Amino acid sequence: MRGTPRITRRQFVIGGAAVGGGLAVGLSIPFASAPADAAVTPAEITAWVVIKPDDTVVIRIARSEMGQGTLTGLAQLVAEELDCDWAKVTTEYPTPGQSVARKRAWGSFSTGGSRGIRESNEYVRKGGATAREMLVTAAANQWKVPASECVASASVITHTPSKRKTTYGKVAAAAAQLEPPKDVKLKDPKDWKIAGKPLKRLDTANKVNGKQIYGADLKLPGMLNATIKECPVFGGKVKSFDAAKVAGMKGVRRVMQVGDSAVAVVAETWWQAKSALDALPIEWDPGENVEVSSASIAEMLTKGLSAEQAFIGNQNGDVKAALAGAAKKVEAVYAYPFQNHAPMEPMNATARYTPEKCEVWVPTQDGESSFAAVLRASGLPPDKCEVYKINLGGGFGRRGAFQDYVVQAVRIAKEMPGTPVKLLWTREEDMRQGRFHPITQCKLVGAFDSNNELTGLHMRISGQSILTSVRPEALDNGKDPATFQGLNPKGEFTFGYDVPNLLIDHAMRNTHVPPGFWRGVNINQNAIYVECFMDELAEAAGQDALEFRRKLMGKSPKHLAVLNAVAEKAGWGKPAPQGIHRGLAQMMAFNSYVAACAEISVTDGTKVKVHRIICATDPGYAVNPAQIERQIAGSFVYGLSALFEQECTVKDGRIEQENFNTYDCMRIAQMPKVESIVMPSGGFWGGVGEPTICVAAPAVLNAFYRATGKRIRSVPLKNHGITLI
Repeated sequence: MRGTPRITRRQFVIGGAAVGGGLAVGLSIPFASAPADAAVTPAEITAWVVIKPDDTVVIRIARSEMGQGTLTGLAQLVAEELDCDWAKVTTEYPTPGQSVARKRAWGSFSTGGSRGIRESNEYVRKGGATAREMLVTAAANQWKVPASECVASASVITHTPSKRKTTYGKVAAAAAQLEPPKDVKLKDPKDWKIAGKPLKRLDTANKVNGKQIYGADLKLPGMLNATIKECPVFGGKVKSFDAAKVAGMKGVRRVMQVGDSAVAVVAETWWQAKSALDALPIEWDPGENVEVSSASIAEMLTKGLSAEQAFIGNQNGDVKAALAGAAKKVEAVYAYPFQNHAPMEPMNATARYTPEKCEVWVPTQDGESSFAAVLRASGLPPDKCEVYKINLGGGFGRRGAFQDYVVQAVRIAKEMPGTPVKLLWTREEDMRQGRFHPITQCKLVGAFDSNNELTGLHMRISGQSILTSVRPEALDNGKDPATFQGLNPKGEFTFGYDVPNLLIDHAMRNTHVPPGFWRGVNINQNAIYVECFMDELAEAAGQDALEFRRKLMGKSPKHLAVLNAVAEKAGWGKPAPQGIHRGLAQMMAFNSYVAACAEISVTDGTKVKVHRIICATDPGYAVNPAQIERQIAGSFVYGLSALFEQECTVKDGRIEQENFNTYDCMRIAQMPKVESIVMPSGGFWGGVGEPTICVAAPAVLNAFYRATGKRIRSVPLKNHGITLI
């Protein structure tokens, strides 16, 4: 069974241990559809593994599937250590309510920051390995032989001396009663048979045949439908509305204010609710933010570039002295706009509230965050709340920390106790009420000595802090560490260049437009700033862009390895085909090393054709190389769409772009050929969903300069009359 598990509160077992203290194991879960007969009842071996008598293996996946392949990758890791038959594997989501009751037996439910596999790989693998040992022990007990004489493979246990065999399904019930081993040995990745292989995804079939249910599809008996409109100026409130004007419209059940800033209509169908809401007279109190515009925001950011006070993210040497004594200086100012997540499926959640139980069905990137939102909005204790996670029709960060739509759904449902209500935002509401990619500007100054050696670099970022808005408790004495992704002296976002005198700082300038974790987050603009400026520095030094970088990367061998890989495959240093121009970029993001080489042609100085992008990534371990290749290609759709088309502007305090006619994306015919080099070096776990987004844009921008001699320092390119063909 894939998707939302149908397990009632009384049917799951309270107990187990937190991930930090060992996995919850040895418990039987009688599913609602299964009779109590032990011969046919599925047996929970560990929190991650349930085995049915017919040898079906149900692997529980706590992280969310939103098209990126996490569900399949995590299942591969569990199945590898379990040594089960992959053809008999299926999956299901545990619920956050179950997890809380079992002391977070499944660990984190958060799916973002490319952490799904890299953060949970060890404990999910232990869940599979523990289950394997328990199954082997159960078989050995039945045969009355030492477990050391038994081996497991493809869901079959064999007693080596006697050649006797049994299957997992036949011993699962007995295994579930055993005390789990305290320590299990995980396989060496070189011995992987399921993990590390380009297996087909587990969720594809239902997406193709239409069986996959997304939040927008969900139907429950007696369900009503709702849509909502919030003040289009962030920080504004509802002043008044005339419910009587629409109360008599067909199908309308309720018109209500939701919180201080929104109005919702509940009706029999969603279209009835939308039609009534469109006709509803609403007067807003926009507040002082109505005076804000893109121009006023840009002016604020520009002032931050020269401000005396700034948070330091990376520093060594004496930049001030290096700049003062420079034989030559190079200076540039770049800018990056607000951008919307724009998932194909608008925000939605379905809630049913009674004083005894509040249940929510929601496509969410973080079931635990959704669960916390339900607790806040319902006012009920944890044992009276539950969240059922549904696959997402896109997330990109919007459905992670931001649970505003869940809170709204519960508040609406509380006004209609006992009735399930599905709240579905309009596309316009989804665009207006986003949590946007942060807007920033960046001033870079490089210093050279008389030998054209780079002696100093000052990089000043002026702009928003995501953590100030989303997680202020994560600030470091007021500094937002997330601002410096790709620019840090160490860690999962390490700066790859060795500059004798370096200063990278941030003049925090927050706006009333709420920022959010937009796929790839701050690495996207930081890669443009650094990698395009590296090309500017190379040109000022009269050096080849690749060779200039290589001289600065002696202390960053893994950065250099991926850069060399794309350069070699592209034939860097050799003449490109007639009319083709190349550009390079590299970064470290989400603990993976990535690089790209773009090949483009330009017609009439403004019409760009991206012919191919070669991308290399070193994620440490490659759980499913085929999925990594697809993630790279998909990430370039996101990155190139942002580069050429996507910008959110502000007028009268509100976002101007309200649909895809003003917030466009690239088309299939515009997609370049993508050649992926997956080169896992082992020893660490990196992400694959987001890292490669960041290198597409600077690689194309650097190639565009070589083609035209024009250096573009702000995006999207449509603002410069440049189009993708």
